[in-house]
Amino acid sequence: MTQDFFKALENRRSIYGLAKESPVSDERIQEIVEFAVKYTPSAFNSQSTRVVVLLGDKHDRFWDLTEEQLRAVVPADNFAPTEEKIASFRNGYGTVLFFEDETVVKGLQEQFALYADNFPIWSEQTSGMHQLVVWTALEMEGLGASLQHYNPLVDEAIQKEWDIPSNWKLRAQMPFGKPAMPAGDKEFKPLEERVKIIK
Repeated sequence: MTQDFFKALENRRSIYGLAKESPVSDERIQEIVEFAVKYTPSAFNSQSTRVVVLLGDKHDRFWDLTEEQLRAVVPADNFAPTEEKIASFRNGYGTVLFFEDETVVKGLQEQFALYADNFPIWSEQTSGMHQLVVWTALEMEGLGASLQHYNPLVDEAIQKEWDIPSNWKLRAQMPFGKPAMPAGDKEFKPLEERVKIIK
């Protein structure tokens, strides 16, 4: 089991070339996300992470909205690379949107005033753990994914489009689909610079 866990983490890579296909059912994708949301830990058991899964034309619509927002801020003569990148995400099968519920975070700040400054930080850590669990689980099912951050640029647009509560703050977007090309090479810094074992 330990080796399976390590292998899954090793195989989880950023996949940008996606096909609008999935080797597993939509129901299985839902199971993965619901399992992650239920069992991924959070500080003070806050359970502050909120997740939206966009499939089919709703997935396409998200990237259309993102492109619209980007066109408003990126100069037209420099937009081609951005358009190509957005198209690669739209080519995927679906997108997972990760939010943090600010009402939960503020409630904990009020309840535990001594740690008030830490709860926003812990909220980000909670979101990151959920992202890793979902990403790795999708990889284990044969899906490729990457993590994107077009927030807060798209926040207002998606709140209007899908009636997302205003207290849900978007933290990351994860387009996924059947891998259409392998991940690029990855370099690793020496572990001696990153890990200390003190006995």
